[in-house]
Amino acid sequence: MIALTSFKGRSVAVFGLGGSGLSCLNALSAGGAHILAFDDSEERCAVAAKIPGVTILDLREADWRSIDALVLSPGVPLTHPEPHWSVRLAQDAGVEIIGDIELFVRERNKQSPSCPFVAITGTNGKSTTTALISHILKQAGFDVQMGGNIGTPILELEPFDGQGDAERVYVIEVSSYQIDLAPNLNPSVGLLLNLSADHLDRHGTIQNYAQIKARLVAQSKNAIIGVDDRYSANIASNLRVKGNDVVAISGFANDRAGVRAPDGFLQSKSDGFLFNLDQARALRGSHNAQNAAAAVAIAQTFNLTPSQIAKGLTSFGGLEHRMEEVGHGKGFLFINDSKGTNADAAARALGAFPKVRWIAGGLAKEGGIDGLVDHFDRIDCAYLIGEAGADFAETLNQHGVPFKDCGTLDRALDAAIADGEVARADGESMEEVILLSPACASFDQYPNFMARGDAFRAKVSAYLNDESETQSQGMA
Repeated sequence: MIALTSFKGRSVAVFGLGGSGLSCLNALSAGGAHILAFDDSEERCAVAAKIPGVTILDLREADWRSIDALVLSPGVPLTHPEPHWSVRLAQDAGVEIIGDIELFVRERNKQSPSCPFVAITGTNGKSTTTALISHILKQAGFDVQMGGNIGTPILELEPFDGQGDAERVYVIEVSSYQIDLAPNLNPSVGLLLNLSADHLDRHGTIQNYAQIKARLVAQSKNAIIGVDDRYSANIASNLRVKGNDVVAISGFANDRAGVRAPDGFLQSKSDGFLFNLDQARALRGSHNAQNAAAAVAIAQTFNLTPSQIAKGLTSFGGLEHRMEEVGHGKGFLFINDSKGTNADAAARALGAFPKVRWIAGGLAKEGGIDGLVDHFDRIDCAYLIGEAGADFAETLNQHGVPFKDCGTLDRALDAAIADGEVARADGESMEEVILLSPACASFDQYPNFMARGDAFRAKVSAYLNDESETQSQGMA
């Protein structure tokens, strides 16, 4: 845990006592802050009340004149659709509103400003890239602390080691919600992968969303930006005009990019690095080409050699729920891309295979799947689940894409396997790819995308293991 000594003796209000909120309470308590905490959940409040120095108080009853800062959970609305009541109270009292990333930034600035801090954001691919660069750096011998919006909350990571931090590196995935609560975000390496319409219910417009994302690279010592979409490319251009050093990266043959990946071959202008992505099974598809290009650009800021980078790329095992190979057998390849919660992410997954049986649906996001039209010819059949099923069916029907309205993930997987077995028996294919890439949130049927992906993995495992057990019993 990172104790927040920069808030010693100060009065801090905390609203939202989930995972990141509790980590903030523990870090503030360890640093000697005076803390008022509240959450709509009585159960969460009861847990928080056990932390030394924490007073549970409905913040509507607090004396805001005595409060120095409001630490807000990233899940609580700051601006859209309207500010949370705690935000309005803080604003009316002139109290700054910050989040856990900002707390980390201030403690780093105080204790160890030269400590390597890699911050990664983007609409899609940030989790994979965070895990990938963490893996590459670990392989090269660095003490990597990975967290933030992926896995461990940032303040629960190991503290600054007090020895100059030459080998300890913080690799942090940062969401737009967290950036919005981190006005002083100043990573030593900042990466913006890409931008497409997402979370507009919380940011209002794509323009506002892009401005928030741009803050991560605006104050970075080393700014690395994907230039495969116009919003990110414009951010890169604007930073260059201001005199910032920017390394552009691309998943395609883009001459503007310092690291690019034409036709699946990673190329770096700076050192002639060349790598065939076919050697990295966990990095299928053009979207992973951009992720890999980003990881190479980051690794180069740590002066890693081409052989060290290639070793890390080849040995990377992938990220759970993101183009994760969860089963291979009986003539099938099963891919769990449950983290593909919007159409842009699903497009990247569909683009990784020439033909797929596609399981899609859930709680729809703005735009539906209209943006996937260019990938419809890759779909042998779509198996639709959840609330979005009817809308997706209408779009697919308009474009002549075969589909089945299955309702649930279990029925969808059963139907996809049955159709695939028929196709193989008829000699239509040697191997069938069944892809779960929902293009939707999971909340209509599952608590989160992880639970949805776990359910898919479990059913795939049951299917693959059942026949093998039967065969072994027959052989006996």
